Amino acid sequence: MSRSAKKPPYVDPKLLKKVAAGSPGTPIKTWARDSEIAPEFVGYHFAVHNGKDFIDVRVTEEMVGHRLGEFSPTKKFVRHGGKLMKEQAKAASKK
Repeated sequence: MSRSAKKPPYVDPKLLKKVAAGSPGTPIKTWARDSEIAPEFVGYHFAVHNGKDFIDVRVTEEMVGHRLGEFSPTKKFVRHGGKLMKEQAKAASKK
C-alpha cells in the first residue's frame, strides 16, 4: 500500500541530520530501510542494514523516490536443483 498523497514522502529525520553533517565520500550507516531517497542524498554512500550485514549503496539520480531497502536485498538465492544438479557440478569440476 502506498503512502497517502496528502502526506509528504517519509524521510527519517536522523538520516537527514547525518547527511547534513557527513561528507559524500564516507558511508553513512543506517537501519532506516523504509526511508525514501531524497534529492539531497544523490552522490552519498549509505551502508543499509539487511538484517545481518550492511550493504553498500551509492545513490544516483534514478534512485530518487525509491526506498533505501529496495537496494539492500534481505534474502540470498541458494540455487535450485538438488541431487541432479550436485552430480552435474561434480562432473564439471572433475573436467
